[in-house]
Amino acid sequence: MNQLLEQAETLQNLLISHATGGSESDAQYRQLRQVFLTGPTYEKTLPQFVRTNRSLDQFWQFIKYRYKHYAERRQYIYDEFQPLMQLLESNALNPSDDNVSAVLEKFDATHVNAAWSKALDRRTADPEGAITAARTLLETVCKHILEDLGSGAEDGADLPKLYRLTAEKLKLAPSQHTEPVFKQILGGCTAVVEGLGAVRNRLSDAHGKGRAPVKPTARHAELAVNLAGAMAGFLIATWEASREVRA
Repeated sequence: MNQLLEQAETLQNLLISHATGGSESDAQYRQLRQVFLTGPTYEKTLPQFVRTNRSLDQFWQFIKYRYKHYAERRQYIYDEFQPLMQLLESNALNPSDDNVSAVLEKFDATHVNAAWSKALDRRTADPEGAITAARTLLETVCKHILEDLGSGAEDGADLPKLYRLTAEKLKLAPSQHTEPVFKQILGGCTAVVEGLGAVRNRLSDAHGKGRAPVKPTARHAELAVNLAGAMAGFLIATWEASREVRA
């Protein structure tokens, strides 16, 4: 089981027990609460009563007056935890999310991590917004790498152009290789990035739509976010390797 999902279930069960006559550890509650408050991806789906009640004593004062019966308290807590549980279960089915997050955190760029968090958060509830964030993620990664390499892009450069410039600087352009398999793989990377630009223009919320717009679904957003995350991670890993060579 995903560690965060297990911690969320422990927090949920702890609160149910405390709300129905049990005596639970306040220190454990505070620790589990902090886990989700410090993660921007999960803090938004954490139940409001967890965010506002800093201790089990505060929670008890809240729940005992809201619902008199144990069954009502159990159901309320279960219902309030559902958004967080669904998000964590979705992430458990996509273990690459954690791998990409770890790479992006090492990149140490606030805008990059913000774009990735938005892309993850919006995949199900806001597919159009997720697709926009996926493209923003790649654009930001490319710009940061180009700036670090002393080769900034012109204002208004679109994603395909940004990627082509970045790929050339990192020696990832297909034309820079002679081995057929590498040319094929790197050509596929270029096609992925161009495809992300196209799907964003066609399906995202970044442009006005006609009378019969094409609406992306959660699966479209899932694909776009996963591809963008994988490409961003690949670019960052290659950039880090090039820095070690230059050092």
